[in-house]
Amino acid sequence: MEAVWYELKHICKQSGARYGILHTPHGDFETPIFMPVGTKANVKTLIPEEIEEVSDGLILGNTYHLWLQPGDDVIKEFGGLRGFMKWDHALLTDSGGFQVFSLSKIRKITEEGVEFRHHKSGEKLFLSPEKSISIQNNLGADIIMSFDECPPFDSDKEYMKASVDRTIRWAKRGKEAHKNKDTQALFGIVQGGGDKEIRKYCLEELEKIGFPGYSIGGLSVGEEKHEMYEMLEYLNTIMPKDKPRYLMGVGSPDDLIIGSINGIDMFDCVLPTRNARHGTAFTSIGKIQVKNQNLKLDHGPLDPNCNCFVCKKYERGYLNHLVKSDEILAMRLLSYHNLYFLKNLMHEIRNAIKEDRLLDFKNEFFKKYGYTK
Repeated sequence: MEAVWYELKHICKQSGARYGILHTPHGDFETPIFMPVGTKANVKTLIPEEIEEVSDGLILGNTYHLWLQPGDDVIKEFGGLRGFMKWDHALLTDSGGFQVFSLSKIRKITEEGVEFRHHKSGEKLFLSPEKSISIQNNLGADIIMSFDECPPFDSDKEYMKASVDRTIRWAKRGKEAHKNKDTQALFGIVQGGGDKEIRKYCLEELEKIGFPGYSIGGLSVGEEKHEMYEMLEYLNTIMPKDKPRYLMGVGSPDDLIIGSINGIDMFDCVLPTRNARHGTAFTSIGKIQVKNQNLKLDHGPLDPNCNCFVCKKYERGYLNHLVKSDEILAMRLLSYHNLYFLKNLMHEIRNAIKEDRLLDFKNEFFKKYGYTK
């Protein structure tokens, strides 16, 4: 039995969205699911007991950053990421491939792997498919990613094809290097930018290699939303129906709903916690800039339709003061609320799928949130 497998339970008659169960060694999870990001073995400002309350029990760690500090060998000594950060539930790690994209000014791509400069110290580093998998084996997440290149969305066809061919070769090398197939599920990553033909080719070649799940990379990297949605709509028609589909790095409320409509099962993003640290809250009536002057004397809750403890206990005026004072408590409270909001949103999405009304839910949500005027 593979470490992760997927059960498709229901397809929404109205939208075609999928409701399913993702089975892992550390829990079973209803999908679609949003996964908070714990880049450096913590979801910023929150403790594990709080993360349990604002997640469905599946969170992320970042291979690149944990490799550099404290080192995957150190984390292995503590029993892997789960023992290191005292997280009793399921984990997913990325491959470090996104840093190939985001650190483009300090890296060199070769067939063997990627030569880096440390983003702080300037030290020379090298990451290969085999090294990425070895690091992730040590980190011990339930779900791990193939090492890939994330090319710019609008790369020319020649570069895009060469990049995807390399990603496919790296995926095969990574699978061959993977030691913990019974306890860690290795996903392939579908690249190809905005080129449907190359996306299809990448998926078909990855399917020949064979993976228990497939991720979609290279979206939400600067392209227009309609371009991302068009690609998701296309991929929905060709991706395997019996395997989980993971859209990497996407987490705004509109993207979670549209992604679900287009057959996505798993999402992650730093957006809810990053927004929180900059004083922005997701609410049922749209985004709120908590430091705005008009909230200074506001006695109401952050979101009148939210049941999290932040909204039950604290008034907008107090949160406004904390944000303007750069208090750490502001970051903690808004991070908790934003993740709680997305957890609840995914619960509502799953219910709407099961009740065959996701398009109705989308229209109602977009109107309340302010996406449609």
